[in-house]
Amino acid sequence: MAMINPPAAHPLVQTMRRINNYLSQDFLGGPRLLKMAWVINFQKGGTLFYVALLMLWFQNDSTAAWVYLALHGSYGLCWLIKHFAFPDASWEKRVTLGGGLLAFLFVLGPYWISPYLLISGVLGPDHPAPSNAWLAFCIGLHTVGVVIMAAADSQKYYMLKYRGGLIEEGMFKYIRHPNYLGEMMLYAAYALLVQHWLPWLILAWIWIGIFLVNMLMKEASLARYPGWPAYKARTGLLLPRFRFWVNS
Repeated sequence: MAMINPPAAHPLVQTMRRINNYLSQDFLGGPRLLKMAWVINFQKGGTLFYVALLMLWFQNDSTAAWVYLALHGSYGLCWLIKHFAFPDASWEKRVTLGGGLLAFLFVLGPYWISPYLLISGVLGPDHPAPSNAWLAFCIGLHTVGVVIMAAADSQKYYMLKYRGGLIEEGMFKYIRHPNYLGEMMLYAAYALLVQHWLPWLILAWIWIGIFLVNMLMKEASLARYPGWPAYKARTGLLLPRFRFWVNS
């Protein structure tokens, strides 16, 4: 398949990507002793134990706390299974100790604020507990999000391993970044459980400052394929284009 010269991503997006890469991969320089995958897996896999310790420390065995433990804890285990079954090559990069530390403190670690707010009681006795219907909605949203993320990552891994090129079928038929959509859905479920603005502020920073930057840089790279304009025209960034969905 003949390639074309793709247009570069917007200068602001490129600048944000360079800043993100420096802070998470090269900060303070020195030897690259860590794989980013190790940093991510430590946080993801450790979430089950972290939330359980919060429940023990604050003696909180509420239904909401148990549901949060089941959701976020099981997601961490699903992530580890996904990593060992079909690892993302981008996480295999070596990073400096400073980069790994910053990635944990300012991207991965803040995810642990949600369970702390929910379980510690810091929000006060008048903070509303989620209703059964709200819990059910969060569980459903989380379950669908995990499936979408895992299925998309699996398809991307095996398609690129054995064929390569632009992926236009399966999970990618209607939306261009289903893996990001799935992860956004499952983390939204955690924020909804907490019912506080702070988790949403954290998610806004990660979704805009990291996810959106990564998606736009990926699209600038995919634009080298001749089929890209037509594929982009009939798909949505994160949600299907309604007219195409109705007519397909």
